[in-house]
Amino acid sequence: MTRCLLVLVIILAGLVIASLALGDVALSRQDLWETLTGSHDRTSRNAMIVFDLRLPRVLLAALVGAALATAGTITLAIMRNPLAEPGVLGINSGAAVAVMAVIVLLQDPPALLPPVAGFAGAAAMAAAVFLLSWRGGTSSLRIILTGIGLGSLAGAATTFLSAFGDIGDVQRAMIWLAGSVYDASLAKVRFLFLWLVIPLALAWMASRELDLIRFGDDTAKSFGQPVDRTRGLMIVLCTLISGAAVAAAGLIGFVGLVAPHVAGRLVGPSHARILPVAALCGAILVVAADLLGRLVIAPVQIPAGIVTGLIGAPFFASLLWKRRHARG
Repeated sequence: MTRCLLVLVIILAGLVIASLALGDVALSRQDLWETLTGSHDRTSRNAMIVFDLRLPRVLLAALVGAALATAGTITLAIMRNPLAEPGVLGINSGAAVAVMAVIVLLQDPPALLPPVAGFAGAAAMAAAVFLLSWRGGTSSLRIILTGIGLGSLAGAATTFLSAFGDIGDVQRAMIWLAGSVYDASLAKVRFLFLWLVIPLALAWMASRELDLIRFGDDTAKSFGQPVDRTRGLMIVLCTLISGAAVAAAGLIGFVGLVAPHVAGRLVGPSHARILPVAALCGAILVVAADLLGRLVIAPVQIPAGIVTGLIGAPFFASLLWKRRHARG
């Protein structure tokens, strides 16, 4: 596992350096080194590009990727479904309808209101999914079906708002929904980091509980695990992590599905190993997606959520294919 972590850290470091150096204004290795080390030879233009524009963006992308991957790992364990991801809990749909409502219905909302509304919508929808799926206890199947139903309802509300809202407001909302870290700042990075420290640590500390619940309710109960309470607490933890990531960067899809599966193949089924590896894989995926989105058709920038969708859709199809043939 140590070697795997080292390789992933090296890959992530390489992507970070590339993200700092490449863009509309490319920086040479010497320029980048002088800027990062605070050399007297650095220029104010290069310092502005690196520290004000690119560094906050790459740090936010890494944090968001790690958060989405961790939330996806938790979701896969408690749902025991290889196709599950945080969107099953209503997090994405709740955030989408809340942000669309704020941008379309309010005149010139404060800049901080859409992210706050996104987190509130994600939390409210996750709570509704859990409560409506409660029948003297919880089950992964009821949660998934309830999440699909409420997600469809929220999707209809989002479509309604976009159909009758002002075209300018709808366009701004759709940019947020596409998922991007273009408006990153060091203040946002600092806030997201401080928010995620405790939930991510709790997720790693709960790795044994995730190992147990993954084997099924009956097996987990035979080992003394309070399954319903554990599943509820894990959903709260997942909402805190994924909801914060969605509030910070919009809807960046498939990271919570791809990263845990890649981590499982690299280090095996133990969540004590999967969680840190998945976090690194998620960070790599979002940082790479943001970098590709900036470079492929520059100066036009493709939102990171669109790039991860292009990567994740074939991965999702391959999972469906494997499940179909495994049952056959």
